[in-house]
Amino acid sequence: MEFSLPQQHLPRIMIAPTGARRTKADHPEIPIRIDEIIACARACHAAGAGGLHAHVRDEAGAHVLDAGLYRELIAEMAKAVPQMQVQITTEAVGRYSPEEQRRLVRDVMPKSVSVALREMIPGPEEVTAASLFYHRAADEGVQVQHILYDAEDLGHLIGLAESAVIPADDMQLLFVLGRYTKGQQSAPEDLDPFLNLFEGSALQRNGAEWALCAFGSGETDCLLAALSRGGKARIGFENSLWNRDGGVAKDNVERVRELVSLAGN
Repeated sequence: MEFSLPQQHLPRIMIAPTGARRTKADHPEIPIRIDEIIACARACHAAGAGGLHAHVRDEAGAHVLDAGLYRELIAEMAKAVPQMQVQITTEAVGRYSPEEQRRLVRDVMPKSVSVALREMIPGPEEVTAASLFYHRAADEGVQVQHILYDAEDLGHLIGLAESAVIPADDMQLLFVLGRYTKGQQSAPEDLDPFLNLFEGSALQRNGAEWALCAFGSGETDCLLAALSRGGKARIGFENSLWNRDGGVAKDNVERVRELVSLAGN
């Protein structure tokens, strides 16, 4: 008898408080240690965030794909904020190979993980191994959110889904408006190329959910545009330190509160 594991739906608002790049020199309230991430997540959940997009750091504060640290974070989150979805990441940041990213997921077996398509499949030589990874994740109930940096990435994903390289049902997508570059400012119209390709596609017909993240002081308006157009929002210091008025936010909680207040129900 065939059955499918239930999908873990994207929360309306996910907090990304840390990222792989920023440090306390960029903002003193960026949570680095696991206890700091837990405290931030608890406060952001109380403010209205339903999920945590989590990065972990080593003792020197560097981004790492460390299965032990992720398992510790997931276990502590289950005790501190059990209602909150925890999504880990395989972000390479130029340090990790596709196989190292796949190994992290095999070792942790999280309920949710974000994976950049262009990092997992940088060329045709990785297609077979990546296909096995994505299908196994689906079979084991690991919900993959595909990170897409532009419409070309989305078109590539659509092609891979149509050819069954990647499971096509109930996908989760993250549209990234901009890059991790100094002075990057995203704008709501940057969403249009993604939605022009997504709307009416097989992914949409097969139940795909999408979320958005954006950079700079335009983050809030971009996320409001996403919510108004049927998407979800990923907010936080990973992508932006700024409130809508251009002022630096006190902390991640303030970012969540602003979005919740402006978005309403």
